[in-house]
Amino acid sequence: MKDTKKGLTRNEEIILLSILKLRQDAYLVALVDHIAGITGKRTSVATIYFPLSRLEEQGVIDSQFGEATAVRGGRRKKIYSVTGMGFKLLEEHKRISDLLWKDFSEI
Repeated sequence: MKDTKKGLTRNEEIILLSILKLRQDAYLVALVDHIAGITGKRTSVATIYFPLSRLEEQGVIDSQFGEATAVRGGRRKKIYSVTGMGFKLLEEHKRISDLLWKDFSEI
């Protein structure tokens, strides 16, 4: 399990928030596309895949397989969701960020 004292990296935060945004469409390729669109930077599958695996191993996210589709040649998508621990980590990350930004409202 993830050490909650350690917090989240910026990349992990972006991934978790993207999972929350995409909901039932939070599978690898959709996450890559969404994150590239948000950040304006080209994002590789590996940049997202390895943190997803790590976050799942640590209990921060969970996954399940969706239905097989003809478009994917009968393969199923692995859909990700944020766990209770993931929500707590995001809340703590936001709390700290808000405190740090509090004195810079004019920016």
